[in-house]
Amino acid sequence: MDDRGTLADKLMSPAEAVSRFVKDGCQLALGGFTINRNPMALVYEIVRARRRGLHLVCHSNGQALDVLIGAGCVARVEIAYGGNGRFAPTCIRFRTAVERGEIEVEDYSNNQMSLRFLAGALGVPFIPTTCGLATDIVRLSGFSSQTRAAHKLPAEKLILMDDPFDDGRQVALLPALTPDVCLLHAQTVGDRGTVRIKGLTFADIEQAKAATSVIVSCEEIVPEEELRRDPDQNCLPGFLVDAVVLAPHGAHPTACRSFYDYDVKHLNLYKAVAKDDEQFRRYLDEWVYGCADFEQYLLKVGAAALQTIKADPVSGYAPGMDRT
Repeated sequence: MDDRGTLADKLMSPAEAVSRFVKDGCQLALGGFTINRNPMALVYEIVRARRRGLHLVCHSNGQALDVLIGAGCVARVEIAYGGNGRFAPTCIRFRTAVERGEIEVEDYSNNQMSLRFLAGALGVPFIPTTCGLATDIVRLSGFSSQTRAAHKLPAEKLILMDDPFDDGRQVALLPALTPDVCLLHAQTVGDRGTVRIKGLTFADIEQAKAATSVIVSCEEIVPEEELRRDPDQNCLPGFLVDAVVLAPHGAHPTACRSFYDYDVKHLNLYKAVAKDDEQFRRYLDEWVYGCADFEQYLLKVGAAALQTIKADPVSGYAPGMDRT
């Protein structure tokens, strides 16, 4: 099938993509990992749109997860890990919301979340594993039966059964994840929609294949012929992508390999203000609500600050950058 010319219909601003695909109460998958390639341009737009009741499903997210929770957009989370590395081993607003009982959380291991997205991508209802059998993840559930029934979630977190091929061994059956929307940030998209992610892809590919709708923000759009020179480096075909958002620095303050490193100054600022409700509210007023769009946000960050985190295209990060 020739998909020539289809990108024109899919190319949108962050506001257009969020308005069309991200609805109150939807199940939303976030790409990236801790402080790498979080889809921040899209997340800030979700916050500005004041979406509510979102059900996040993530492998190991960081800044995007924390901003959405802190802004009151999230009701439930299914996750393996939420943290910003040394800036916040556990995301600050995430932890606060859990401690206050403001959100419901169902936790799985890293491998279990990867397998659940893989099951969704494969189109199977569940997937077996021996991972986590000796842990409290198997024994404890974060969602009540009422929550499961009200939001059409699987009746059980997981189900243990005897391995039909090995007497005496048990396996855990994990329910597949099929999110309504998946948000990814990629380095490059071709002008016919092909997506290329440089460096580790984490669980992004499985999330995208499992989701009903996929929004990809990117650093650049290039001729498709350029991506076809090394087709083994491409990650998603254009027909799986529903919206493309051209957003240079769209992962800031997290990193995007080969384009820019994470912004130490901004993440330290966030770490300081996220611990206090009033300071965090002012942060949102200044950096999200106070910016009409992502372009204004970048102007506020400043060209000089962006220059300090510019990555070496060969190594993929900013050598010599002060990371304290």
